[in-house]
Amino acid sequence: MNEHEGASLTVELPEKIFKVIAEEARRKKKTIEGVIVERFIEGLDPRARVEVYMELFDKYLREADENYQRGDLPQTGEKYWRAVTSLLNAIGELESLPHYTHRDYVEIVEHIAEKYSDPEISTLFRLVEGLHANFYHNFLRKMTFESHRSGVLTLIKKLGSVIENLMRKKL
Repeated sequence: MNEHEGASLTVELPEKIFKVIAEEARRKKKTIEGVIVERFIEGLDPRARVEVYMELFDKYLREADENYQRGDLPQTGEKYWRAVTSLLNAIGELESLPHYTHRDYVEIVEHIAEKYSDPEISTLFRLVEGLHANFYHNFLRKMTFESHRSGVLTLIKKLGSVIENLMRKKL
């Protein structure tokens, strides 16, 4: 096990720098963490970027499970959204597709749905979009949330298979 595996770090930034990062996050509709990671990985080679996205996927999926156990459905849904977009970022890297905006994610989903002749990927992506919207508006009832969650878990398996397939071809 790597000495830094699973580690987290709290960093104090000067207020002005924090405000600049927070404004960029707001403008890009990303988390502060997302903006920092995005800027950091720009200088990495594509394989290392994929590894970072897969680490983020693991982190967000773990956090989704923790929130689900606590019954915090809006937060659970948002963590699933972040987990799925981390997988889409990895696919974007592997397929040399842009992956910076919600529209880019839709384009990646449509690309892989066509490439693998699996339109269900697109349909399942709409479910995770619903969970993402639920984070902001809290409109899903438990039964509907559970149905969305089930579909999102299926999507995660499908995207994982796509990544495995793409990684094998890249080796």
